[in-house]
Amino acid sequence: MTVPDPFEVPGAVWTRLGPGLVRLRRLLATVALVLALALLAVAAIRWSGNGWWLAALAVGAIAAFGFAWAVVERSVRAWGYAERPDEFVVTRGAMWRRVDLVPYGRLQMVDVSAGPIERAFGLSSVRLHTASPTTRAHIPGLAPEEAARLRDRLTRRGAATAAGL
Repeated sequence: MTVPDPFEVPGAVWTRLGPGLVRLRRLLATVALVLALALLAVAAIRWSGNGWWLAALAVGAIAAFGFAWAVVERSVRAWGYAERPDEFVVTRGAMWRRVDLVPYGRLQMVDVSAGPIERAFGLSSVRLHTASPTTRAHIPGLAPEEAARLRDRLTRRGAATAAGL
């Protein structure tokens, strides 16, 4: 007997994120590493005695950076979204997978946002809001044009079905 995959969504044609989010997250990991190593250098100068523990912390910071650098691409590749006839589906998670199905009739608001760092990389995020406080469906790393298109399309579909209002 074969057990069905709970993450398989029949009829879903997935749209995956572009490489912009990978570049952004790798830059943030690099900045975090540089700051950590700078703090360790300051600590080494300040307490110039036995610095073996500072060297161990530096090696740990570099190892964590290498792990983050490798995992970022896999994590971003795991993001995807699909527009099905009755619901919008968002999937994410390389290690801990998650699939969110949001019925169009339950959509109350579709929010597009972009902070200063995202704007510098030409990226936006889309967040879906429903009456449920546990709805966590969001899509980071979209091109602004795609985010606006998705917002308009989801808003139209939500208004057309308006099951929960």
